[in-house]
Amino acid sequence: MNSGMIGKIQKAKRYAEEPERIRFDDFKVTVEGDHNVHAVSYTKGQWNCDCGFFAQRGVCSHTMALERVLGVMLPVAQEVESATL
Repeated sequence: MNSGMIGKIQKAKRYAEEPERIRFDDFKVTVEGDHNVHAVSYTKGQWNCDCGFFAQRGVCSHTMALERVLGVMLPVAQEVESATL
Protein backbone atom coordinates (compact mmCIF):
# COMPACT_ATOMS: atom_id res chain seq x y z
CA MET A 1 0.00 0.00 0.00
CA ASN A 2 1.44 3.38 -0.93
CA SER A 3 1.74 6.34 1.41
CA GLY A 4 -1.02 8.25 -0.40
CA MET A 5 -3.53 5.50 0.35
CA ILE A 6 -2.39 5.25 3.97
CA GLY A 7 -3.01 8.97 4.39
CA LYS A 8 -6.51 8.65 2.89
CA ILE A 9 -7.35 5.76 5.23
CA GLN A 10 -6.18 7.78 8.24
CA LYS A 11 -8.26 10.76 7.12
CA ALA A 12 -11.33 8.54 6.62
CA LYS A 13 -10.90 7.16 10.14
CA ARG A 14 -10.73 10.70 11.54
CA TYR A 15 -13.86 11.74 9.63
CA ALA A 16 -15.72 8.66 10.90
CA GLU A 17 -14.81 9.60 14.47
CA GLU A 18 -16.35 13.06 13.94
CA PRO A 19 -19.87 12.36 12.62
CA GLU A 20 -20.82 16.03 12.91
CA ARG A 21 -18.71 16.55 9.76
CA ILE A 22 -21.21 14.50 7.74
CA ARG A 23 -24.64 15.88 6.91
CA PHE A 24 -27.43 14.11 5.08
CA ASP A 25 -29.49 16.40 2.84
CA ASP A 26 -31.61 14.03 0.71
CA PHE A 27 -32.06 10.27 0.86
CA LYS A 28 -34.52 7.39 0.59
CA VAL A 29 -34.42 4.24 2.70
CA THR A 30 -36.51 1.17 3.38
CA VAL A 31 -37.42 0.39 6.99
CA GLU A 32 -38.58 -3.11 7.85
CA GLY A 33 -41.31 -2.51 10.41
CA ASP A 34 -42.97 -5.15 12.57
CA HIS A 35 -45.88 -5.50 10.13
CA ASN A 36 -44.78 -3.99 6.80
CA VAL A 37 -41.84 -2.58 4.90
CA HIS A 38 -41.96 1.22 4.66
CA ALA A 39 -40.40 3.73 2.28
CA VAL A 40 -38.96 6.68 4.19
CA SER A 41 -37.41 9.75 2.60
CA TYR A 42 -35.73 12.93 3.80
CA THR A 43 -35.69 15.91 1.45
CA LYS A 44 -34.66 19.47 2.33
CA GLY A 45 -35.27 18.92 6.03
CA GLN A 46 -38.63 17.22 5.61
CA TRP A 47 -39.41 13.61 6.47
CA ASN A 48 -41.89 11.46 4.59
CA CYS A 49 -43.03 7.90 5.26
CA ASP A 50 -45.64 5.81 3.50
CA CYS A 51 -47.16 4.49 6.76
CA GLY A 52 -50.62 5.50 7.91
CA PHE A 53 -49.41 6.94 11.22
CA PHE A 54 -47.12 9.39 9.43
CA ALA A 55 -49.96 10.41 7.10
CA GLN A 56 -52.04 11.37 10.14
CA ARG A 57 -49.40 12.92 12.39
CA GLY A 58 -46.39 13.88 10.29
CA VAL A 59 -44.08 11.72 12.41
CA CYS A 60 -43.80 7.98 13.02
CA SER A 61 -41.59 5.33 14.60
CA HIS A 62 -39.77 4.87 11.29
CA THR A 63 -38.72 8.52 10.98
CA MET A 64 -37.92 8.75 14.69
CA ALA A 65 -35.70 5.66 14.43
CA LEU A 66 -33.76 7.24 11.57
CA GLU A 67 -33.35 10.47 13.54
CA ARG A 68 -31.77 8.42 16.34
CA VAL A 69 -29.51 6.49 13.96
CA LEU A 70 -28.32 9.56 12.05
CA GLY A 71 -28.12 11.90 15.06
CA VAL A 72 -25.80 14.85 14.47
CA MET A 73 -25.53 14.04 10.76
CA LEU A 74 -28.96 15.58 10.11
CA PRO A 75 -29.00 19.34 9.63
CA VAL A 76 -30.59 21.44 12.35
CA ALA A 77 -34.08 22.63 11.30
CA GLN A 78 -32.97 26.29 11.34
CA GLU A 79 -30.07 25.52 8.95
CA VAL A 80 -32.47 23.82 6.54
CA GLU A 81 -34.88 26.78 6.59
CA SER A 82 -32.16 29.35 5.90
CA ALA A 83 -30.71 27.24 3.09
CA THR A 84 -34.06 27.17 1.29
CA LEU A 85 -34.69 30.94 1.51
